[in-house]
Amino acid sequence: MKNLVKLITLVFAMQLSAQSNDVLLKHYEAYYAQMKTQGDVQGVVNALTHLNILEPSQARQDTLAVLYMNEGKHIQALNTIGVERNENDSDMAVEVKAVSLQAVNQPKRSLEQYEILFKRAPNALIAYEMADLKIQLDDMVGANLNITYGIANSKDGIMRTFYEGQNPYQVQMKAAFLYLKALASYKEKPEANVDSAIALLDEALVMEPNFNMAIISKNALTAIKENAKKY
Repeated sequence: MKNLVKLITLVFAMQLSAQSNDVLLKHYEAYYAQMKTQGDVQGVVNALTHLNILEPSQARQDTLAVLYMNEGKHIQALNTIGVERNENDSDMAVEVKAVSLQAVNQPKRSLEQYEILFKRAPNALIAYEMADLKIQLDDMVGANLNITYGIANSKDGIMRTFYEGQNPYQVQMKAAFLYLKALASYKEKPEANVDSAIALLDEALVMEPNFNMAIISKNALTAIKENAKKY
């Protein structure tokens, strides 16, 4: 008899728990919808976090990581989604890892993620990030392969955004790749390639006269060249 009572109590408790869980799910689903309507990013994050606890979902976790990434909270994004290379990750998850690892100065790990994205859908924008990371990692052969691909596949209307100043700006992809080609050329052989690097930057500036990073780099290389003449 005691065992029967315990069993009935357990079943009743489980039913109450399930009902309570359903109520909470409905509440946070409604809360999530309302926060999206209001454009409240933190509210959306809070709602998704609760929903993912109540009913774990990879799609919710990926979306939560994207929200953190878009808000510049790259550590939180990586804590949400992890940093491991996983060929089975969604495109969304791989992109979050690539961008966030790049933002927290983990170029090798970031490159691994961009390689997955490039294998799935090759394009000039991903090739640019790969080339940039390879230059940082002193892989000039790999960087130049990505740059060659990027220049050949830089279609009109595709732009690359730069953020080094107070106001972000965009330049044509081909100009951006010429800038990277100049950096790679100079880094590979600083003394021998300073003139060719400056010439590549000039070519980029013909296309995009207000390309600030190219202007800064050209001025720096010109100063290095002038100083070398003094000695």
